[in-house]
Amino acid sequence: MLFVATIALGFTSCDDDDSTTPEVPAVYAQEDQMGRPAINTVFVTGMENKNTFNVTIPSQMAAGFAAAFESRLLGLNAGYTTNALGMDAATFSGALVTDVLTANLNGTTTFFDGTNVLTGRTLADDVISVELLLIFGGPDGTANPGLSDDHVDANDKPFLSSFPYMATPW
Repeated sequence: MLFVATIALGFTSCDDDDSTTPEVPAVYAQEDQMGRPAINTVFVTGMENKNTFNVTIPSQMAAGFAAAFESRLLGLNAGYTTNALGMDAATFSGALVTDVLTANLNGTTTFFDGTNVLTGRTLADDVISVELLLIFGGPDGTANPGLSDDHVDANDKPFLSSFPYMATPW
């Protein structure tokens, strides 16, 4: 089974034209694997690797990319020992490499709240700051304070309290 689905959709319409020329179907293809924000962007380097990563099914990502993720992590933070989750470089890279967003259906849904980790994501979760903290913050989250937070602490508009929850763009 190939994770990337290429979907061909053919649309027909009714009109007064009796033309027998078929309409060309629209073709959609996945361009970027983004289960978790910024992981693919930061940890997969080179267009050829990105293209391969984007078509790799999640169960095979670790085998194909874990070593590269660990190398990139240590390249970004040469002083990395463990992070605020207590994960060494190999363990953390292994957790990151399967780029899917997991969801806890029976408990707290959050990207990271100090206790719950990668149990889903709410709109208000500051995922980039969490990722920076886990990459640069060290064992207690206080190392490299200039690198461990994006300093964007709120959305530009409040989220709505009902579906679709996103604020209007302008």
